[in-house]
Amino acid sequence: MPGMRHILNLSGGKDSTALAVYMRDRVPDMEYVFCDTGKELPETYEYLNSVEAFLGTPIVRLNADYSFDHYLEIFSGFLPSARMRWCTRDLKLRPFERYVGDDPVMSYVGIRADEYREGYISHKANITAVYPFKEDGVNKAGVFRILDEVGLGLPEYYKWRTRSGCYFCFFQRKAEWVGLKENHPELFNLAKTYEKPATDTGRRYTWMPGESLDELEARATQIKADYKVTLARLEERSTNRPLIELFDDAHDEDDEGEDPCLMCDL
Repeated sequence: MPGMRHILNLSGGKDSTALAVYMRDRVPDMEYVFCDTGKELPETYEYLNSVEAFLGTPIVRLNADYSFDHYLEIFSGFLPSARMRWCTRDLKLRPFERYVGDDPVMSYVGIRADEYREGYISHKANITAVYPFKEDGVNKAGVFRILDEVGLGLPEYYKWRTRSGCYFCFFQRKAEWVGLKENHPELFNLAKTYEKPATDTGRRYTWMPGESLDELEARATQIKADYKVTLARLEERSTNRPLIELFDDAHDEDDEGEDPCLMCDL
């Protein structure tokens, strides 16, 4: 369609990266964007640089009007949560919609064929979401294969965390919070400064429902042990599968039912 723009929003995660690889030669005029919250993991920025070099075209970095800390003040210290995802709306979605403007756009989304979710991309009438992996039957194993074949592999944070997004993302599993503490203790401590586990009103402001990072830190050893049990159980049920795929499945098993934000997670 004349005048139609083709845009792929990268999160720094495996699925959107694999989709960028998959679509590179299929849509030569694709625009690649990354909505930078300013709170990303350093491994995410390193991985995006590698992806950019492979694609051979710049990834446009988009920024919000204000910082996370500014929005936190606007929301009176209420940390974002699965029920109140203002971080995705203000730091990811709005910069993307501003970049798109009123142009007709095909927005390429990396939901796989083996996933049963849709998710909030944008309600703007000029943005049409398309799902090439769903249409072409590309599943999780296919995503790993695409990244391996071109030599990109996975971001370094995948050694301890399977989700892209902010270092303090509230969708992290408890084992991933422990991974943050072990791999980036300075960021773990920064995440703790945002919490208010005790207030005059008795209301707690913590990243995880019912538990502060101090409390999690005190039982980190048990969390790691429980996670190893989950991983061992998956190894028993699975044959001829790479450990990294089992690692990804282990975190899926721990999912508490809330779908993460697509713009951050894919």
